[in-house]
Amino acid sequence: MKEVFKKLKKACEEAGYVKKGDRKAGMPFNPLLADDVKQTAMEALLKNNLYPICHYITDIKDNFLIVTCNMNIYDVDNPNEFIEIKGCSGLGKLDKYGTGNGITYAQKYAFLNALNLKTGIKDEDGFEASPFKNNKPVTQLKVVKDNKTLPDTKALADDWIDKMTKQAEHSVSQNSYEKGMQPLRENYAKELQQISIDLMQQARVDGIENTLKKQITNRRK
Repeated sequence: MKEVFKKLKKACEEAGYVKKGDRKAGMPFNPLLADDVKQTAMEALLKNNLYPICHYITDIKDNFLIVTCNMNIYDVDNPNEFIEIKGCSGLGKLDKYGTGNGITYAQKYAFLNALNLKTGIKDEDGFEASPFKNNKPVTQLKVVKDNKTLPDTKALADDWIDKMTKQAEHSVSQNSYEKGMQPLRENYAKELQQISIDLMQQARVDGIENTLKKQITNRRK
């Protein structure tokens, strides 16, 4: 097993990091694109004769589809040796896109965990889009000593849903709703970013917002 770990370590050192994408209108943060993560990870793995194969487990909870990715990274030179990356999950809605969205998210975090890829942008995380100095990897794993310090994402989501609901009640169209929500998103940017970390709460927020928009449209008929 020593050789496959040496190869993975080398791939980690060579992968560098993934630069986040551009922020689009209405988004409170810069997105970490799954295609960019996969491209960066695959280039480093293949260069070191490593090949990942993913196995997925699906489950349904609270009207959401949970997809768990278990990734095996094989040593191409000795296929009997492989490293397991287990338990990376993604969330999707119960619709025709849910499975694909869940798989995409779960696989993205499996690649991030396998290579400890650093992510960010210059203004946000303090570095530019260039390789790490001396190609030394920087892990994103953090030790949390006191769980009470973690944000209560459900409470934040409930508060944001209340804001969306009140705005929808006073909006005559989806366009007026978006105009009213824009300053709220700017003032609530930090909280929205914290909500986005919790995939289940983010999906709940998205689902309720879609319902509110449909209600606005139906009132005009």
